[in-house]
Amino acid sequence: MSESVWATPERRTDSDGTPVDVFALPADAASLEALFRDLFERHWEEIVFGPIIQGAAFEIYPDCAPTRIGLLDGYLTVAFGRTHFHVCIGETKGPRSRPTSPELARHRRTARAELHRRFAGTCVPMSWSLQLFNGAGEQQLTVLLPNPFLDHETGRFLKEPDWSRLALWDALRARWLGLRDADPVDRSATRGR
Repeated sequence: MSESVWATPERRTDSDGTPVDVFALPADAASLEALFRDLFERHWEEIVFGPIIQGAAFEIYPDCAPTRIGLLDGYLTVAFGRTHFHVCIGETKGPRSRPTSPELARHRRTARAELHRRFAGTCVPMSWSLQLFNGAGEQQLTVLLPNPFLDHETGRFLKEPDWSRLALWDALRARWLGLRDADPVDRSATRGR
């Protein structure tokens, strides 16, 4: 993939006025399955996930490694015993008795996958995540990555940033964007807010 296409962030402003750097990722089923397998099989203890939409945030901390990850009819399932979720990342046809219309299939399927770097004010990053959006632009899922300003267990601010907690962000940038060096912007804050 061309580094100039994928590695340059687009600066957006969230609906609450907060600046966000967005790094586009491939949104094909094979890439998304590989990304999810990496995150949930190798980094499940480090991440928090769920939909985060205006008026609701589901912050799910996995208690164990996934018991199953599989793809069926375009839906990736990540199961933790009985608890599980499905996200439509590929072509979905539905059951033979009631096939999914092409319009509904496009609506359901992930159309955008993005790494997000959210800023405090306008100058220093304060959170890092992966976000998926369906064909209608609705958020499907957010995966919050380790935050150097927060204690993962308590959610409380640390006295000093723990920059080692950006290792997963750096690894995702290297693998999916071809960016091998850590970005000094990510380490520009002196403390959390």
